[in-house]
Amino acid sequence: MPKKYFRKFLPDHETIRQSRWIRPFGAWLHHPNLWHLHRRSVAGGVAVGMFCGLIPGPLQMIGAAIMSVLFRVNLPVAMFTTLYTNPFTILPLYVVAYELGAFVTGFRDDGVTSPSLALPEMDWTNWYTVLQDWLLSLGKPFAIGLPLLALILAVVGYFAVRVLWYWMVMREWKKRAARRKKG
Repeated sequence: MPKKYFRKFLPDHETIRQSRWIRPFGAWLHHPNLWHLHRRSVAGGVAVGMFCGLIPGPLQMIGAAIMSVLFRVNLPVAMFTTLYTNPFTILPLYVVAYELGAFVTGFRDDGVTSPSLALPEMDWTNWYTVLQDWLLSLGKPFAIGLPLLALILAVVGYFAVRVLWYWMVMREWKKRAARRKKG
């Protein structure tokens, strides 16, 4: 069912090959797994999107596109999945990453040098440098916690899609068997 539903929104292979935006990338974007909807490719796309969603700044979708091509997983799913991070969710996720990194490294807050998890005040002219300085001030716990959280989210997303896909296929098979039995 999900395959049939999403297939009407995705372009066919010839449309993709003829696109003026994709043509310059040549054969890189023509691998079938980048566009097909099957459980391995979609689960891999979700994993890549979950991992790349925590990349700071506007590089999330570019990272997802590059990793999708490298790992041969569904490109649109990977790029769409990065949208789980947005201005409302990114800061709580970064705090979770910091806390996870502090737990893993055994970082103890001595109260004197503890970094502030509160976001500093910023405006449209200095937001990038203020945000960058704030991220750097979080130090080792954040540097370890962010990739670790990204990896955890990617693994959970991958297996969640695989289990959900299996469950939906089994449900459809049972419905089909029940219809055959009646008819």
